[in-house]
Amino acid sequence: MLASPTPRLRIVQGDITKLATTAIVNAANSSLLGGGGVDGAIHRAGGPQILEECRQIRARQGSCKVGQAVITSGGRLPASYVIHTVGPVWNGGHKNEPDLLASCYRTSLQLALDNQLESVAFPGISTGIYHYPKPAAAAIAVREAQQWLATHEWPREVVFVAFDNEAKQLYEQEVARTL
Repeated sequence: MLASPTPRLRIVQGDITKLATTAIVNAANSSLLGGGGVDGAIHRAGGPQILEECRQIRARQGSCKVGQAVITSGGRLPASYVIHTVGPVWNGGHKNEPDLLASCYRTSLQLALDNQLESVAFPGISTGIYHYPKPAAAAIAVREAQQWLATHEWPREVVFVAFDNEAKQLYEQEVARTL
């Protein structure tokens, strides 16, 4: 792992459902009812409690809008909480995708602050089936996390969880660029 401008940011490669941070972030869809990719993996590993809590949130507020986030327990996950955020579908960058993706990070981090969560782990939001370009997504993720950590006490640590070596290298390059 490369040095970081803040010791509160780290990058790991692996399965986000196995990480024992206080919270993990789910790259959810607006229904909050599970899906493919990271979303499906989190729902499967976390068990029915997460889905039930998502259904309760839907009953209260309807769907989760793109760029917004909600929080549930972690169910059977090592993480105590799951922050569900809905990233934008990539449409060439002409439909406010960068701002919406940045909002995913800010609203997730705000929930971490509101709940005084020690650590939060993020996957590559929107980089799977939503086809957001990975280099651009990594740049937004690192920028938003660094700006947040520079001005907020909570969470105490942000972890970027890379699914593969390519994603890990992209995060590391972005962090190195800001040194």
